[in-house]
Amino acid sequence: MTEGLKFELLKTDGGARLGRLHTGRGSVDTPVFMPVGTLGTVKAMTPEELESMGSEIILSNTYHLYLRPGHETIQQMGGLHRFMNWERPILTDSGGFQVFSLAGLRKIRDDGVEFRSHLDGSAHFFTPELAVSIQEALGSDIMMAFDECTPYPASKSDTLKSLKLTTSWAKKCKTVKNTDQALFGIVQGGMFQHLRKQSAEELINIGFDGYAMGGLSVGEPKELMYDIVSVTAPVLPKEQARYLMGVGDLPDMLEAVERGVDMFDCVMPTRNARNGMLFTSRGKVSVKRAEYIQDPNPPDPECSCYTCRKYSLAYLRHLYMSREILSMRLNTIHNLHFYLSFMSSMRTAIGEGRFAAFKRKWLETLLREA
Repeated sequence: MTEGLKFELLKTDGGARLGRLHTGRGSVDTPVFMPVGTLGTVKAMTPEELESMGSEIILSNTYHLYLRPGHETIQQMGGLHRFMNWERPILTDSGGFQVFSLAGLRKIRDDGVEFRSHLDGSAHFFTPELAVSIQEALGSDIMMAFDECTPYPASKSDTLKSLKLTTSWAKKCKTVKNTDQALFGIVQGGMFQHLRKQSAEELINIGFDGYAMGGLSVGEPKELMYDIVSVTAPVLPKEQARYLMGVGDLPDMLEAVERGVDMFDCVMPTRNARNGMLFTSRGKVSVKRAEYIQDPNPPDPECSCYTCRKYSLAYLRHLYMSREILSMRLNTIHNLHFYLSFMSSMRTAIGEGRFAAFKRKWLETLLREA
């Protein structure tokens, strides 16, 4: 295991876990939501703004940074932290999900994936070894093993084949790792419970610094995702962090935390902000609605973010309808502040032994349209 990473389990409340992930660049309180900075930037935000609202770790993407500006360039500039002026921890996704999303532009082989860039159509070949090499050049604090993300639906035979490939690639990733960066393995196995358990056990036998669940939130029914998390999380080591990849819907995170998950990421708060949708203590608010034309109130009277302290719904609607850049900025500030505050409140609830009540209250609220 990597010396620079340690997960400390502080308390449990039912299945929910309160923890702290210690890294060389600071500690991360869990459960944690990681804002997504795919291209080395969380869209519309400065690093200082992220830090001021309590963000302790962000996610960037190997595939996208490999294509532009190139990992060699970032390495020459002193690594991703220095390049983007972010001093706190960074987790880099290996690119497996992005390659998965290029279904019409890729070909999977035993030793890697041939694909064509979504930017210019140029040909590339991604291997587990290259995925680790790129992440080492980026200098992230937590690297992800290269995996094959199983689509939904998929047959049992295709899922098993994908699982075996993921295990093989995970072994290669660990073998070639040559730095003190942490490396997480990714559990696959589709929607088959016994294959999920098999994948988890195979990865544990290899030995990683933490474990993620991939291949979820890819179109399957919510209850099926919850069932898979329910059978997978208990198999993973209690003393290590558990990460549910690509999941950031607030009710989904509540369900997953109840099942023992510690880490999350998703573009949902930033993407929804750019589309005029805000998350608030009274439910979702669409600033596009005509009823807000002359509304003098803030988006969320209970929110202390810069946007809610300074601006009205009427102004936010005006900015959005006028396609002003400031609309994206102010909406994103609010949504990320809401998400990070929500996770902080959740951690407090776990620490005080009242997670079940917290979950009940918020599920009633979050499913409403304000």
